[in-house]
Amino acid sequence: MKVSIITVSFNSAKTIADTIESVLSQDFPEIEYIIVDGNSSDDTVQIIRQYENRISKWISEKDQGMYDAMNKGIAMATGDVIGILNSDDIYINTHVISDLMALLEKEKAQVVFADLILVDQNDDNKVLRYYDSSHFHPDKFRFGWMPAHPTVFVRRELYQAVGKFSTTYQIAADYEMLIRMLAIQKASYAYFPKPVVRMRSGGASTAGISRNWILNKEIVRACKENGIYSNMAMLLLKLPYKLWGKVVGKRWDNNS
Repeated sequence: MKVSIITVSFNSAKTIADTIESVLSQDFPEIEYIIVDGNSSDDTVQIIRQYENRISKWISEKDQGMYDAMNKGIAMATGDVIGILNSDDIYINTHVISDLMALLEKEKAQVVFADLILVDQNDDNKVLRYYDSSHFHPDKFRFGWMPAHPTVFVRRELYQAVGKFSTTYQIAADYEMLIRMLAIQKASYAYFPKPVVRMRSGGASTAGISRNWILNKEIVRACKENGIYSNMAMLLLKLPYKLWGKVVGKRWDNNS
């Protein structure tokens, strides 16, 4: 089985080397690594070039945003399974892909996902929140629940069945994609009960109150467009769990 890992980047010079290293250090035997850069104006491309003999494919060109870049990466992918790791995220150890693929094969699932830890954007050893994907069920999309997207791996034929990421969303196209996969297509899934990604804060979905407002509006829209009833009040019900995630994150940080 071959796994394609896609990293999309734009002006990511401060973090992309860590992301690349975390992928290249994986012990899974067959990985196709693809980087899609949005014509960065900083040193991102120069850093990518330092690794290009170990990267399967990479491009740097203007795009319509990160979801357009993800679509390009998926179109380039030839693996049996596809994962997406953002350019400011890192895998938590060297056997993440091996662990997830073993579970995917064991459960004969179409999708596998795991937990994630949100870390400080300037110190990836400082844990801010623990993202527990174990609570997820497709019925919970209406309440704003989704598996942690950087931990999600999908069989390529499922992407072929549901189509591309919608580029009409600023932040929540991954949410809408997972609705199509797990609620509409009813794809089978398996959950790995450990954190596998360190996600830096400050990204598209964690960049403050105004971005969170846009995210929630887009979540409601994504539900509506796929025939799932939701509203902003229903999304507030997940706040206690997010606060609890901060408590668990501190405990995990102290014990790690």
